[in-house]
Formats: sequence, C-alpha cells, structure tokens
Amino acid sequence: MKPEPSPAGRALEAAQAALAAEHAAAYGYGVIGARTTGKRATEARESYGGHLARRDVLARTVRELGGVPRPAEAAYVLPFEVRGPAEAERLAAEIEDRVAGAYSDLVRAAEGPLRREAADALSAAAVRAARWRGVGVAFPGLTERADEAQRAQHS
Repeated sequence: MKPEPSPAGRALEAAQAALAAEHAAAYGYGVIGARTTGKRATEARESYGGHLARRDVLARTVRELGGVPRPAEAAYVLPFEVRGPAEAERLAAEIEDRVAGAYSDLVRAAEGPLRREAADALSAAAVRAARWRGVGVAFPGLTERADEAQRAQHS
C-alpha cells in the first residue's frame, strides 16, 4: 500500500499538475491564436502571455517545494479539431476549465500564500472561461459541473 503523501508532498503534486495545465494551456493558445482574428486574437495573445507568466511562477514554486519542474510536452492532443473561430473559442473555454480544475486542486492542497495565489489563478481562469464561453458556470474548477451547466443551458 502506498503511503499517504505529506501536506508538503500534496502541495508539490498539485503544483506540478497546475504547471502541466499551464504548459498545455500555452500550447492550446498557440492553436487558438492561429484560428482567431480581431478582438478574440488579442484576447488569445493576452491569455497566452498570462499562462506563460503563471507557468514561470509555478516552476519556481515547484523548485521552492523541493521538486524539479516537469517540462512541457513536445505537443498536446487537442480534445477536438479546431478549424475556425468557433472551435477556437470552445477550445479556449475548455482549456480554462481544465486550468481552473488544476488550481482548484492546488487550493485544496496548499496553505498560506501559495493557497492565495492558487485561488487567484482559479478565479482568473474561471473569468476567462466565462468570457470565451459567453456565460459563467456554477462551479468553476469542477469540469464535470461545468459540463452539466453547459448541457442544461442548451436544453
């Protein structure tokens, strides 16, 4: 039986997961930026920059927690084909939901300033998801709840 990780170990695992989510988000926004124009392209560039900044902060955090930051993958499998602006906006909302979920886990695992930073990142991701989607969700950071809310809205 695997021993339960210590509180510091849980925070490190959650920080690594949030870092992985930020790596994936940066990749995804590269695709989104190529499929959007005008105001949405500007939003995509701003979101891309924000995810890079959070990624860098998380890499430092992982080191401070005694870990080695996991590198980004060479490429990521997208959840669906992105052919144009509508799919790009849908991908952006999904990316932000996933990022919010990772930060939700970090909020639960962390304490003190790291918990506050994770809560701020969770909130920012939820706001970006709502902007891309055009509506908010009842439980930001809980993807299954977001999916349920989206289905109910379209019923």
